[in-house]
Amino acid sequence: MSSDPLRMSSPPNQEPNPVKPSPQQQENPWVEILKTITLSIFLALGIRTFVAEARYIPSGSMLPTLEINDRLIIDKVGYKLGEPHRGDVVVFSPTDELKKQYKDAFIKRIIGLPGETVEVKNGLVFINGEPLPEKYIAEKPQYNWGPGTVPDGQYLVLGDNRNNSYDSHYWGFVPRENIIGRATVRFWPPDRMGGLGDPDYPPDEQK
Repeated sequence: MSSDPLRMSSPPNQEPNPVKPSPQQQENPWVEILKTITLSIFLALGIRTFVAEARYIPSGSMLPTLEINDRLIIDKVGYKLGEPHRGDVVVFSPTDELKKQYKDAFIKRIIGLPGETVEVKNGLVFINGEPLPEKYIAEKPQYNWGPGTVPDGQYLVLGDNRNNSYDSHYWGFVPRENIIGRATVRFWPPDRMGGLGDPDYPPDEQK
């Protein structure tokens, strides 16, 4: 993410003959360049650490919502002010089980919330016994899972490409503290640039 700096206008000279700095007072231009680069790095690291960061999609596990090599902006502030919701596309650090094989972050969609009972059967996801309408998936899941209750402080996540996604139905739940942020905007490629939006769930499923 980048932003245009505000420009400050210079006040008019009030003295007819301003004193020019001596060569000794003039700072080496390379020092100015180094200062600018250093400041830019600190600002970039600050934004990436606390506010947002860019991520790219390396696999097809979130098709058709996200395609390989899509570039996304991940909001890292929203979950400091509120809790994740069903349907959020989130980036998270590997769980303890996943760390045995992976070190990079994952991206999936939150399906099950803490305390809910989730089951996958007959090509549908059921939340507390009620089918969840999902218009964003590539195809209906060809597997059965559960029923299982999501532990407090954890989430069940699935890829939109249900039959080609390494997700909670393989390795379990994601602790709240592992969630890095929510994918909100796709900025590349240009022809598909825009917000990811929210799923069109019925009111009683929008939690």
